[in-house]
Amino acid sequence: MYHHVKKLLHTVRVDVPDPKFGNMLLEQIGGANGELVTAMQYFLQALNCDDLALKDLLMDIATEELSHLEIVAALARLHLQPMKFDRDCADMNPLVAVLGGAGVNLFNSQGNPWTADYLKISGEVDVDLRSNIAIEARTKILYERLINFTVDAGTKDTLQFLMTREVAHLKAFTAALESLGKPPLMIGKLPATAGLVDQFLNTSTGEETRPRLMHGDRGTTKRVSTWFRPPRSRRFLATSLHGAATSVSRIRQRLQQTTRN
Repeated sequence: MYHHVKKLLHTVRVDVPDPKFGNMLLEQIGGANGELVTAMQYFLQALNCDDLALKDLLMDIATEELSHLEIVAALARLHLQPMKFDRDCADMNPLVAVLGGAGVNLFNSQGNPWTADYLKISGEVDVDLRSNIAIEARTKILYERLINFTVDAGTKDTLQFLMTREVAHLKAFTAALESLGKPPLMIGKLPATAGLVDQFLNTSTGEETRPRLMHGDRGTTKRVSTWFRPPRSRRFLATSLHGAATSVSRIRQRLQQTTRN
């Protein structure tokens, strides 16, 4: 059962409407990583979840995401208002101005309709939690970019709130995944084939030089000519890789050792 409280979870304020920016905000309503996607994804995952604690977590965050959808819609409408009476503004997006009366609908910033194909629901709670961590990370980045595209103080405040809540959800899903007590790379019930699972293929041939950016001690960047010498066209067995216990640096060291051999 749902109960609607006639109050936004966060106060929305726009000092200077920006229709172009309002159109960008539609990405968080009808886009692939928008608030409706996360709300529906977590809600349906919760319906399929047998673990009551995880079911409760998924349902709580799904409900909050609906509140976020309400906030984004309120923010977008304030920015889109000039489209109601200004022809130049209406020309920015006739779909919104003419068909929608400067309101919001289930379209993204490019006018593409929302689709349930955006939802990632596997029926396996650990797989679903990984999908949720990924979409929260993507949504965080989208809010970060939106913040960089506006100068309106009230808008920035609202977007900062939404971005921060995405990080909170990311933390919650990460903790939930860890609570299952499964090895990080164990998916499903059937084990992978021993030996084959540790085999990596070098599918690149020829000499090439790739630029790379490296951060110095004080945050400066340096440009170097190569990452490491491309290995010969052959496959190799990474015998030292054992799941998540092996760090990225160790994997890179192993690759470099194989290259020199």
